[in-house]
Amino acid sequence: MEKDVEKARALTEATATAAAADGITAESEFTLKGFRNFVRTNPKSDRFKVKWFHHVEFWCTDATNAAKRFSWGLGMPIVAKSDLSTGNMTHASYLLRSGQLCFLLTAPYSPYIAAAANLSPESTASIPSFDHSACRAFAGRHGLGVRAIALEVEDAEIAFRTSVAHGAKHSCPPIVLENRAVVSEVHLYGDVVLRYISYKNPVPSDDGENKPDVWFLPKFEAMEENSSYSLDFGIRKLDHAVGNLTELGPAVSYLKGFTGFHEFAEFTAEDVGTSESGLNSVVLANNEETVLLPLNEPVYGTKRKSQIQTYLEHNEGAGVQHLALMSEDIFRTLREMRKQSGGGGFEFMPTPPPTYYKNLKSRAGDVLTDEQIKECE
Repeated sequence: MEKDVEKARALTEATATAAAADGITAESEFTLKGFRNFVRTNPKSDRFKVKWFHHVEFWCTDATNAAKRFSWGLGMPIVAKSDLSTGNMTHASYLLRSGQLCFLLTAPYSPYIAAAANLSPESTASIPSFDHSACRAFAGRHGLGVRAIALEVEDAEIAFRTSVAHGAKHSCPPIVLENRAVVSEVHLYGDVVLRYISYKNPVPSDDGENKPDVWFLPKFEAMEENSSYSLDFGIRKLDHAVGNLTELGPAVSYLKGFTGFHEFAEFTAEDVGTSESGLNSVVLANNEETVLLPLNEPVYGTKRKSQIQTYLEHNEGAGVQHLALMSEDIFRTLREMRKQSGGGGFEFMPTPPPTYYKNLKSRAGDVLTDEQIKECE
């Protein structure tokens, strides 16, 4: 019994230490109710106007090959670039797009490249907040992972100032890019930032779709024809971006505090866990519920270590665990992705046990037909 108490105390101390290290120090007044007792309301409480997800940026050490793998595996063409060929001597960034979904893969160049040309790294970077040492430390600690969840907002300057005034830890103050776009950042969790992007004085263009410096960010140029895989697996937008944390309460209070986002859903280990492993989760959303940010924490005392705790150990701290992508036809998307998985695409998780599919009808209701459930199986 004493050993159990000591173990619980050690876990509590470790959790508090890790939460502080993540920069999340908000006082927690949060009480988890769980799915059955949760009543969804939308108080329209955003502190600033949030439109939708703009893009997700991944930091890595080899943006060229990472972008090609994502493009090949997800059916997302590489549509724009910012690298040495465009005058960027600071970092290589490649933009993938499918529908409204944009993934940006970024890796650092040696700082000596810009120095040799008597230029400061900041003068050539297309992502103004990019930092060599931070990117390399990120890659060394986490590997390829999500650095920034970018939201398009009505005014990135107001979003930043409002966020900081309500407790957000600042990461990058508002920077105006060519008097057309504004970028700012605040700390989200772990080494992940929440990036705000807004546009002013947009440049009218009849062929704006072919000008990423218009619809995305300045200093990005369109990829040359036939330089990317011409694929489309039907993925259309980001549905939600999930963060894994050591402790849920402070993170929820922190994010709600500076954004004004409301609780969209709650889940406890009783709702989504098993006797083997489990988690607690809260989903936060903006007024229009176009931005969904679930947050997970591990639970203890199960037979196996919580999958969330395993992630935290492997990732060396909090971070984005997964991204949920919306498809216009999930069955076609999965068929196409499976074709690529053996040749440079993404591996699929092991097939669930038969009981999963037997219970799927009761869980999915009328969302899936009997034929679709059979196809899933």
